[in-house]
Amino acid sequence: SRKVGETWPVVQSAFHTACLQNGYDTTEDMNGPNPTGLGVVPMNSQNGVRMSTAITHLAPMRHRMNLTVRGNVFVHKVLIQDGQVTGVEAESGGEVFTVESDKVVLSAGALKSPHILMLSGIGPKEQLEEFGIAVLQDTPGVGANLRNHPISPISFKIKEGITLQPDASGVRIALRYTAKGSSESNDMMMTTSSLFSPFTGEILPDRIGRISCVIELPAGAGSVRLASSDPSVQPRFDYRYFSHPEDMRRMRDGIRLAVKILNTDSYKDVSEARVAPTDDILTDDDALDLWIRQTVGSARHVSGTCKIGPDSDPMAVVDQQCRVKGFQGLWIADSSVMPQVTRANANATAIMIGERVSEWAA
Repeated sequence: SRKVGETWPVVQSAFHTACLQNGYDTTEDMNGPNPTGLGVVPMNSQNGVRMSTAITHLAPMRHRMNLTVRGNVFVHKVLIQDGQVTGVEAESGGEVFTVESDKVVLSAGALKSPHILMLSGIGPKEQLEEFGIAVLQDTPGVGANLRNHPISPISFKIKEGITLQPDASGVRIALRYTAKGSSESNDMMMTTSSLFSPFTGEILPDRIGRISCVIELPAGAGSVRLASSDPSVQPRFDYRYFSHPEDMRRMRDGIRLAVKILNTDSYKDVSEARVAPTDDILTDDDALDLWIRQTVGSARHVSGTCKIGPDSDPMAVVDQQCRVKGFQGLWIADSSVMPQVTRANANATAIMIGERVSEWAA
């Protein structure tokens, strides 16, 4: 679904007008082949309800006799004999047991899928040996190439008298653009929203608006690493945001562009004052870089830690059909297989990966 212009709240409308006044063009479809510019953000919602795969894919199939869904089952590792998958070791209610199968599809996400592989003996040899895990295959790409979208918002005080609606405070429109000096098109995105409580959905009393700058194609990457051989101990992960200087340069320029947009005439009846960053920070590269590091967040599009690639790439974990290289009957179906995070929300891409792998693994 797409929220049309007449339903936009004032904060969204001001952002839309300001971007136009700063010379940006509009795009009819941000999912289309030419998504550059200002456009309405497509949402996978219907009548205000997000269409999760539990609703769209699982619910219609719950009656099938060959489908069993079990909650609160914690997978320890994949069981493999002579290169062939034989099942998984799992735990539920304090009981550890084996589920036998000659086909296993990992869909635990880009933090847990590599974790399960490493606990199974598939991953960087030195990590596995450090924790006493028998090495089935030295696969250095498992847990490497951790990607996400770093996001940093400027904030402003919204004037009294402007009605803020909790159900309309999220992102409605976005600006997709190419950073100056970038070799990649549409590597940046900017959105606006109002601050609301993640618990109640209500607008917070300080009436803060945000213009958020997102690096859509980060140059740097992080990693997921073992912390223990105990499956209940979560792995260590580090996005290593801004480890590549180009990422900091683009975010710094993006923050200054967001301030320029906020200073446009369309905000004069909306914004009472900019809250952060302050002018003394904004005009000093070192101070602004520090502020960005202190305020950066994640857009929750975790990707890349079991990436797809040819045999010539030593860091590739899965082949073109998302099969784990070197083993029979083992697939990965989540965003960990993506070599680079998408230049958009990763939800639709993750669903596509699941649909494709379900055909290949059948």
